[in-house]
Amino acid sequence: MNILEINKALSNQIRVDILDWLKEPALNFPPHTELGHFNYGVCLVYIKNKAALSQSTISQYMSQLQKSGLVDSKRVGKWTYFKRNEENIKKYIDYLANQL
Repeated sequence: MNILEINKALSNQIRVDILDWLKEPALNFPPHTELGHFNYGVCLVYIKNKAALSQSTISQYMSQLQKSGLVDSKRVGKWTYFKRNEENIKKYIDYLANQL
């Protein structure tokens, strides 16, 4: 776990919002028409639409969240799905609670 990478990822309000939205995907995104579930996470297109950002910007944001270990991705066909990495988020929170 790289604390500086996580802090950098969390230094942007939209990235923080994305993590918040992904916490309860069924409440924040429309149902996946192709999958019918959120088991793999949320399609990048849905995240882009909710954030109202360009494809390149949202891709960069998701890449940074993934690099920091806060989200995981899964490719299904031509779509990429993202979900929170709850284990790493908990490790980060525990680190903050115990080390700072």
